[in-house]
Amino acid sequence: MAKFTRIEVLMKMKDTGIVPLFYHSDIELSKKVLKACYDGGARVLEFTNRGDMAHEVFAALIRFANQELPEMALGVGSVTDQGTASLYMQMGANFVVTPVLREDVALVCNRRKVLWSPGCGSLTEITRAEELGCELVKLFPGGTYGPGFVKAILGPQPWTSIMPTGGVAPTEESMSEWFKAGVFCVGMGSQLISKKVVQDENYSQLTEDVKSAVAIARKYQ
Repeated sequence: MAKFTRIEVLMKMKDTGIVPLFYHSDIELSKKVLKACYDGGARVLEFTNRGDMAHEVFAALIRFANQELPEMALGVGSVTDQGTASLYMQMGANFVVTPVLREDVALVCNRRKVLWSPGCGSLTEITRAEELGCELVKLFPGGTYGPGFVKAILGPQPWTSIMPTGGVAPTEESMSEWFKAGVFCVGMGSQLISKKVVQDENYSQLTEDVKSAVAIARKYQ
């Protein structure tokens, strides 16, 4: 069962401004990355379901988060069907992110009152997601659409909350453009948690990078 309600998760995303995305098959390394992000001020993290036995890594991570990182809302991304969503929710996932709009995932998440964020790329998809109870739309791939798309959507639909993922860099130039367009928060993967930082196990650098990104996001919210 999720530790945090969907509204609590949503507010953590709003307050932090960023949602780090990460996957690695090594459990101990993943714990260190999670803690480094937490130490940098992140209070949400999306563990991407991308490798074989990824759910086993997630199970270890959420136990670690619940015991050692009390304010961390750990969720899962790259979910493609309701069975996978249910599996991760059974392990305590606090939110579920899908790369596309999946109505079957909406149903199982809503049944447990868990926040779900579907990948959308058109006003029609966004509207349908909101009809299905979506609080936060994932704009994916964000770099393909750009901040101008967000601004255009919020014209006729100012109630829509958008999180671009992909195409967002942890720099003031990039993030300010997105936040000025009206995004709710931003998702960042390898541009924030770089392969080099992970390979070098430079967790202190990762903490500083996350801290900087959070500070930028809060500046423009």
